[in-house]
Amino acid sequence: MKYQKVQKQLDEREKLRKFRELDDAFAQALRQLEDPNSDFNIPTGPPVRSIAALEADDQAADEAAHSNEQERLFDQRLKALIGEYDLSERDVSEVVHALLESKQWKLDDVPVAGR
Repeated sequence: MKYQKVQKQLDEREKLRKFRELDDAFAQALRQLEDPNSDFNIPTGPPVRSIAALEADDQAADEAAHSNEQERLFDQRLKALIGEYDLSERDVSEVVHALLESKQWKLDDVPVAGR
């Protein structure tokens, strides 16, 4: 029994010694980080971004996805109309160019039926 108590006491001392070493190393690392003249090079991850910036990126991605979906739907509807009226893509292209040149239609405007 006496032997076990001595062994247990040594284990506790060893744990305390290791903890102090770790604490000293941590304190030294903090001092090096705080020193502006320190050339202590610590690899860091990407910069922390604000929630507003992340939300703006998400919104931009959503808008881009929405825009891509609109383009896909427009292409699908245009091809359906071309097929329905038995037109070629060249015919449609000529009509669009004619409308643009005559300023009846602006490139950034969405065409509306009945104009």
